[in-house]
This record gives sequence, structure tokens and C-alpha cells, in this order.
Amino acid sequence: MRNAFINEAETKKALAHFILNAERLSMDVECLGFETKFAAYQQAKNAVLFNSGGSANLALLQALKNLGRLKDGDRVAFSALTWSTNTMPIIQLGLVPVALDCNPATLNTMSEHLLERLETDDIAAFFATNILGFTGDMDVIQAICMEKDIILIEDNCESLGSEMNGIKAGNFGIASTFSFFVAHHMSTIEGGMVCTSDDALSEMLRIVRANGWDRNLSAEQQQRWREKFDIGSEFQAKYTFYDLGYNLRPTEITGFLGQYQMQFLDENIQKRETNYLRIEQSVQRNPDFLMLNHDHISRLSTFAFPFVCKTAALRNSYLERFTRAGVEIRPMIAGNMQKQPFYKKYVNQLFPLPGADIMHENGFYCGNYPELTEDDLQLIENLLKIT
Repeated sequence: MRNAFINEAETKKALAHFILNAERLSMDVECLGFETKFAAYQQAKNAVLFNSGGSANLALLQALKNLGRLKDGDRVAFSALTWSTNTMPIIQLGLVPVALDCNPATLNTMSEHLLERLETDDIAAFFATNILGFTGDMDVIQAICMEKDIILIEDNCESLGSEMNGIKAGNFGIASTFSFFVAHHMSTIEGGMVCTSDDALSEMLRIVRANGWDRNLSAEQQQRWREKFDIGSEFQAKYTFYDLGYNLRPTEITGFLGQYQMQFLDENIQKRETNYLRIEQSVQRNPDFLMLNHDHISRLSTFAFPFVCKTAALRNSYLERFTRAGVEIRPMIAGNMQKQPFYKKYVNQLFPLPGADIMHENGFYCGNYPELTEDDLQLIENLLKIT
């Protein structure tokens, strides 16, 4: 990615003006304003801002534990094709990770994979990852989780703006997480969010975010916590810690940038979809690649251009071709998470995951950004031609 922000020069000027004139840069009204605007965009009741998407994942699982909805030793399923910060908090918080396979044609864990695992394993929660702008059949997964009393949460860091039948990705579970790191759909340099319409969970997330205290709760919420624990004065309440938490707070810079970048978000998403559908035509003409199925997705807000080659040898050939042309490429996220060194160190139970293995060996992607030029897109098209 060439720039940190959409409309980079304009954004940097606005940021410089804000910093020079702001009375306070620690978390305050700008962060609250971003939360309010983002919740409205995502069509969720609450949004809680964090210093990163990884922190949002950690805080969400900690909040569920604090509320007693998850407990030590609970088995938490996760999409095996994912990012480390989806999986590490499961281990770090004393939960048991259970990997679910993916379908290379959709990139995602599908309902069939969840049902297969439920035949042999009890699952307390499923942390689904919506991959690179794509999703699984989340409506079916949602129905299964409701029937089986499984907590469904979504990592939507790579799929902000994607929709299934008019429902935004991230709105199928009890909560969803987002990342605003550089090169995501919108950037605040670092930053993350949890969206939820569960008031108790939102309240606990604010406690978890700030060391376990009540400083960022409403006056009514503060009074309830203080009465529950017989906190008799405002003085005492300042350093009273009610449950397990961390310092995961963002700054006012994050809040300002989030609000500023949101004005470009819809245009950004539209451009990403247009870019992807154009490049997809080149993939369709090349038998070296698997075609990706997104028929169930009504709006496709892609994070990148994902490519799944039919063999590992073909991938090696295309990796060399893209690299030689100066196009920056990445593995298909972390591939099969069970193959990662940390996972093999801490987790004993491994599952056969043929779909994730294909993604691990045969997949790669390059960036899809609104500022890609006609020359950029033509270069990618040429690299996808049969030689």
C-alpha cells in the first residue's frame, strides 16, 4: 500500500491541525464520537474502541469470561485459516482451541465444518473469521449456534462493509471485532473496535479496556457497580478495580482519524468491489486457479485479491512472477493455524484440515486498494495471464 490513509494529504493536514489544537490527546470525546458513528454504520447498538484489532479480540474473550459466559477449559472453535490474534487469546485465557476447516472455494469455515466438529466435540463458542472480505454461510452458522447454545463471535477485521442479503458481516454473532491498522479498509494507524448489541457485554468491554475500573462507564452504570461492592466515595472509586482487565485504551488521535476516515468509507468499499470483480475476470480465464464462490454475498468488500492455485508448484511459479514484477504478496493469512510454531507448542489436539492445508500450500494474495491506478490493475491482469 502506498499510503497510510485514504486521501492521504488531506488527512495528514487535518490530523496536524487537530494535534496542534487539541486540549487532550488521551482517550476522550473523539474516541466516543468514533464509537457512536461506527456503531451507527455497522448497525449495532454499541461500539467500543481499542488500541488495536488484536486488543479487541483479547478484550472480547476476557469480557465473556468475566461475565461467566465462558470459563476455564471451555472448548472454543475457531476458523483454522485466520490470524494469530484470533487464536492466541483462546490459549492465553485458559480456553481450549478447536480448529475448524475451511472451504477453499469460499476461503471460509462453512456450516458443514462446524457440524462435522460437533459430531465429536462439545463447543462452548465459535470465533469465526470472515476472510479477506469473504464470509461463510453465516446465516446457517448463526442458526446452528442458536440451536446448540454456542456463543458466536466474528472477527470482521478483513470484511468491513461486506453484506449477505443486506446484513452486514459482523452482525451474525453476539459481537464482532474490527481492525483499523494501516492497509485495512480504513486506517487510524493502529486501532480496533468491538461492536455488539448486548449491553452487558459492552459494559464489561469498557471495564476490561481500562484496567478493570469503571471510569469510562455511564453514571448509572458506575453507581450500580459501586453499590454492588459497597464503594462509599468518589475518592475510593477512582482506584477500585472490579474485574480482570488490561490497558487497551486508544488515544484521541485514533478517535479523530476514525471519524475523519469514515467519510471516505463507502466510496472506498465500492472501489474495492469494482477492482476485485475486474481482476476476477482474469482468474476466470486461467485454469491454474480455483474460482472463488461469493454468490451468497450481496456486497463484496474485499481486503485483497486472493488467489488459490490448483497446485503448490503453480503457486511457486506465480509467487516468482509477482515478485519479479515488484508486486508485494502475502501468504494466505497464516495458512493452517495448526502448522504455526506457537500452536504446536501449546495445543495437543490437532485435526485433519484438508481445506486449510490447500490454502496453506496453494494460496496467496496481493493488496486491493482504492488508489490502485489503471496501470496497477493492468499489471496484475497481465501477471494472471496463462504463459
